[in-house]
Amino acid sequence: MAEFPVIDRKKCNGCGLCLTVCKCRGLFINGKTIDIVTTVECNYCTRCEVICPTGAISCPYEIIIEK
Repeated sequence: MAEFPVIDRKKCNGCGLCLTVCKCRGLFINGKTIDIVTTVECNYCTRCEVICPTGAISCPYEIIIEK
């Protein structure tokens, strides 16, 4: 089962920057905040998390890189 980004609605200001970088169109504006569309194309590339100016988008799991 795929994991999708988590949106903190208290932090989201609905600016829409994440929509501009989402290649799979997995995000949409729902009122004044962003919401997730469950899509098989989303492999959580982290572009939406990186561009979010308020830190409202986060990874639902820990990424560990071994050396």
